[in-house]
Amino acid sequence: MKRRVVITGMGVVAPNGHGLAEFEKALREGISGIRHIPELAKLSFACQVGGIPQEFDAVRSRYFSPEELQSLNENIGYAAVAAVDAWTDAGFAVPDAEDDRVHWDTGVIAGSGIGGMDTIAQQLVPMVNAGNVRRMGSRMVEQVMNSGTSARIAGLLALGNQATSNSSACSTGNEAVIEALVRIQDGRATRMLAGGSEAASPYIWAGFDAMRVISRKFNDRPEQASRPMSASAAGFVPGGGGAILMLEELEAARARGARIYAEILGGMVNCGGHRMGGSITAPNPEGVKRCIQGAVADAGISSAQIDAINGHLTATFADPVEVKNWSAALGRGPENFPWINATKSMIGHCLGAAGAIECVAVVLQLFGGFIHPSLNCEDLHPDIVPYAKSVPHRAVDCPEVKIIAKAGFGFGDVNSCLIFKKWEE
Repeated sequence: MKRRVVITGMGVVAPNGHGLAEFEKALREGISGIRHIPELAKLSFACQVGGIPQEFDAVRSRYFSPEELQSLNENIGYAAVAAVDAWTDAGFAVPDAEDDRVHWDTGVIAGSGIGGMDTIAQQLVPMVNAGNVRRMGSRMVEQVMNSGTSARIAGLLALGNQATSNSSACSTGNEAVIEALVRIQDGRATRMLAGGSEAASPYIWAGFDAMRVISRKFNDRPEQASRPMSASAAGFVPGGGGAILMLEELEAARARGARIYAEILGGMVNCGGHRMGGSITAPNPEGVKRCIQGAVADAGISSAQIDAINGHLTATFADPVEVKNWSAALGRGPENFPWINATKSMIGHCLGAAGAIECVAVVLQLFGGFIHPSLNCEDLHPDIVPYAKSVPHRAVDCPEVKIIAKAGFGFGDVNSCLIFKKWEE
C-alpha cells in the first residue's frame, strides 16, 4: 500500500515576492512582478520585460556567509534560499557545518531548465577565450554542473538520501515533486525537498526572443504583458526564481506534530512522442489528456472531484488548446468546468522554476481557502469565452475548494500533472 504524503514546509523566491507571506499577499491582491528591464533594451531584445525576484543580493546575503556566496550563482542561490526557507518552515533547524550528523532519511530533488547559463556566459567562456583558465578559481564546476542546486542544498542541510537534479524544460518543477512523491510512497525516503529554480538572465532568454515566442508588444506596459487566456496574448513573459516544497510521509509528520499544508494524492508524467501535432515546441493533445487522466487515476479520485485547475497557460497560442484538452480529459464542459487560473499572469514563465513556484501557489490557495485571479484576460480568447465563469479576475474566497490539479506542459512534448488536496484530519 502506498504511503500517504503531505506538504509540511515551503519556500519561494518569486518575481512578486520572497517568502510565503509576501507571495500569498501578491497572489490574493493580483500583484504583478513583471517589470521593464533596461538591460534587455540595451541588448536589442524585442521583448524588454521580465519577471525577476527583487533585491535578491540582499536576500541571499542574509542567509549565507561571504565564502558560501562565492559559489552561489543566481540559479543555485534561488534554490538554496527557497530550500532553507522550506526546511525551517517545516520545523527543522539549519545544521552547523561542523555538525557531522546526517539526515539519512531525507533527500532533495531540485531541477532547472537551463541552469547556470549566466555563469557560463559571463565568466566561464570569457575567461577561457582570454586564456585565463588558471585564474578561474575552484568554484566554477559546482556552479555550472546540472546538479549544482541539489548538491548545494544537500550540503547546507546535511541530507543523506537521494540528492539529484532533474531537467524537463517547463515541466521540471512538477516532475521533481512527482519523483519525490513516488520515492516517499515507495518507502525509500521519509521526507524529500523538491522543486526547481532558474536564473533570470538574457543568456537564457535570448533563444526564446529569437524564436519570437515571448511578448514584445507591451514593453511600455510591463504589468500587462503576461496575458494567459487573453485574445490579445502576445507570447510568454520570461522570468526567474525558485521554490522548494517539503514532502513528508504522513505518519512521520504526525509523529513530530508538524503543521500540514496539504496532501499530494498523485501525479503523472509522460511524453507525446512528437506525434499527432506534438513537437519540440508543441504538445501532442492526446499526450496531454492521457497525462491529466493518469494523474486523476493515480490520485484515486474522479474528475468530478476537481474543484480548480492551476494551468500551464503561458499566454501563447497553446492556451485555448490547453483549456480544450482539460475539458476533454476531465469530461467536463463549460457548464460544470472547474475554476482555472494562471499564476504566470503575475510572475511570467519562470521556465524550470515555473512548476515549483506554481505548486506553492496551489498549496497556499488550498491552505488559505481562496482562488487567485488571472490578470490581463478580461478579453478572453474566443475559444475560452464559453468557460468565462470559471476564470477569476479577482481573488475568490473558496473555503469549499478541496482538490486542485496542477499541470506543466514543456518543450520536448513533455507533460506533468499533480493532484493536491486540502488537508483535513
